[in-house]
Amino acid sequence: MKLFHPSPLVNRRWRRFKANKRGLVSLWIFAALFLLSLMAEVISNDKPLMVYYENALYFPLLKSYPETTFGGDFTTETDYKEPTILANLRKGNNWVIFPPNANSYDTIDLYTTQPAPAKPGTGHLLGTDDRARDVLARLIYGFRLSVLFAMALTLIGVAIGILAGAIQGYFGGRTDLWFQRFMEIWGSMPELYLLIIFASIFNPGIALLMVLLSLFGWMGLADYVRAEFLRARTMVYVKAARAMGASDRAIMFRHLLPNAMTPVITFLPFRISGAILALTSLDFLGLGVPPSTPSLGELLRQGKGNIEAWWLSLSAFVTLVILLLLLNFIGEALRDAMDPRKE
Repeated sequence: MKLFHPSPLVNRRWRRFKANKRGLVSLWIFAALFLLSLMAEVISNDKPLMVYYENALYFPLLKSYPETTFGGDFTTETDYKEPTILANLRKGNNWVIFPPNANSYDTIDLYTTQPAPAKPGTGHLLGTDDRARDVLARLIYGFRLSVLFAMALTLIGVAIGILAGAIQGYFGGRTDLWFQRFMEIWGSMPELYLLIIFASIFNPGIALLMVLLSLFGWMGLADYVRAEFLRARTMVYVKAARAMGASDRAIMFRHLLPNAMTPVITFLPFRISGAILALTSLDFLGLGVPPSTPSLGELLRQGKGNIEAWWLSLSAFVTLVILLLLLNFIGEALRDAMDPRKE
């Protein structure tokens, strides 16, 4: 028994989306990369997935163990890369299973023989940065941070934009007029200067960036929702609902909003792309997340400061280009699928 029965309109749009092979393949690739990044701790970590030591199993990813557990001298948390500990874990019948990339985003290679930043090699497939941290690990965690941040920022902007556009378009008149004047004033404020000022007052972080970017990220979408509500509020089904005693809230969100969702859904991938670019740009300028946080923009900034370390700029640039291309291809397919002229 099916719990959800898509309407014929949804089925037609899904078929049009699938007909765009480039968009469909991009969606699958993006979904696969995003799911893999959600498992970053399992894919890239300096802690083993499993340890068999002295006839006992240990799971360092789930629990911290003191060094004395594995034949060390101290009661501090085990450094599984330390040569003595590593030798104990591989002695006799003991064994250890590391993730595919045995480095986390904040792992500093204390045992490297090359000056940092080091070129790509066996221990570090994409080399290390200027603090001897693994570039591949920072790319994986930075990819996840960028996508999650962009999705959260997009959802907040969509919620505020829908609410603001719905109020403007439905009530019209003076409400619309005053709201438009407010948006003109608010949109003319220098966003970058505000970010610089707040970054100098407060400690930079994800929460601060989310709040500041959310203050301005809703206005573009509000214009589209407003236009859809203005167009549809005089239609017959709206007048009929009002004549039957339906409240303004019910008319706005039960009758008008579903018909105004086309521009919202169409622009979602492009808004996510814009949020990723915003975070990357701010990190590159030093106004984003703290330096210890894995970020694509921070890698680009390191590449700018270490021109000879080509792997820093190239890896971050290729990751960013692939991510934005996938999102743009998905957006193009969604735009074609939601095109009302093809209904």
